[in-house]
Amino acid sequence: MGKLKPGVIFGEDYKTLIEACRQGKFALPAVNVVGTDSINAVLEAAAANNTDIIVQLSNGGAQFYAGKGIKDSFQAKVLGAVAAAQHVHLLAEHYGVGVVLHTDHADKSLIPWLEELIKHGEAFYKANGKPLFSSHMLDLSAEDIEFNLSESERLLKMMAPLEMSLEIELGVTGGEEDGIGSDDDIGADNPKLYTQPEDVLQAYDRLNPLGHFSVAASFGNVHGVYKPGNVKLRPEILRESQKLVSETHSLGANPLALVFHGGSGSEKSKITESLNYGVFKMNIDTDTQFAFSEKVGAYVEANANAFKYQIDPETGAPTKKAYDPRKWLREGELGIVERLKEACEDLNCVGKSLCQ
Repeated sequence: MGKLKPGVIFGEDYKTLIEACRQGKFALPAVNVVGTDSINAVLEAAAANNTDIIVQLSNGGAQFYAGKGIKDSFQAKVLGAVAAAQHVHLLAEHYGVGVVLHTDHADKSLIPWLEELIKHGEAFYKANGKPLFSSHMLDLSAEDIEFNLSESERLLKMMAPLEMSLEIELGVTGGEEDGIGSDDDIGADNPKLYTQPEDVLQAYDRLNPLGHFSVAASFGNVHGVYKPGNVKLRPEILRESQKLVSETHSLGANPLALVFHGGSGSEKSKITESLNYGVFKMNIDTDTQFAFSEKVGAYVEANANAFKYQIDPETGAPTKKAYDPRKWLREGELGIVERLKEACEDLNCVGKSLCQ
């Protein structure tokens, strides 16, 4: 595989990265971020593990990045995503890693959000010769498949000239992610959680002629962490989807770029098995949120007086150095870095950056 330049990866380089993942049977963590702290922690983790990585924003994460003081929530979701993308474009190359920039889970109500981001992406492309985002996700898995694929076709036609990729979802990823989905979907016997290979073939037939795309094919995965027994992963669904597309079109093994949603709390053996079936990306959010919060919580407990008093009543000493936000935010960042080391090991991507 050819060496890529550090920075935001897109277009042909994105395809090269995915092909390296599939041939090497490794995948990249796709980490939801909400601000500069989480973005910087993800970039730091990628550099520490010598891996490329995926930074992604949900609509709520983008809104939070812009700040809750912006009253127009739609505007905040657009501007926050744009600002976060610009932050990554500025810093990624200085961390020496390749970063795929992505937006996560846009359902039917959020199609206008994607359309607006594509407009910003077009302006960015004209000015810089590269897209603002590497890819966007359109999640119409709750709709009928005809609407899902027809809208996917429409948006992919807009994105392909900008050298962007589209991620779609077939089947439902259980649980809730920033207002998308519901815990009502959870249950090991829910057929909605398992994608039909025939639907994957139909998506390939309709989208492949238009541009690059990836598929989040559900195989029982859910967002969040749930009681054991409530979730039953069946990676063989991915295998059968790949097999059907390959045999129908006389292609090689694993022709599809597949995405593993709901990676937090998943069985490591199932993660490993999925890597054999062309999974190049695994979403992880719940576990990194907890890793950040756990470290901050421990720091607060260890420095309790500093979060109550500016002058410690027991020692009479100023507590400024302890409550300085840079101290406890850094602890949270280190929590994310630590958890992503584990994720990189699970996904077999340590030391495999194409930007070495």
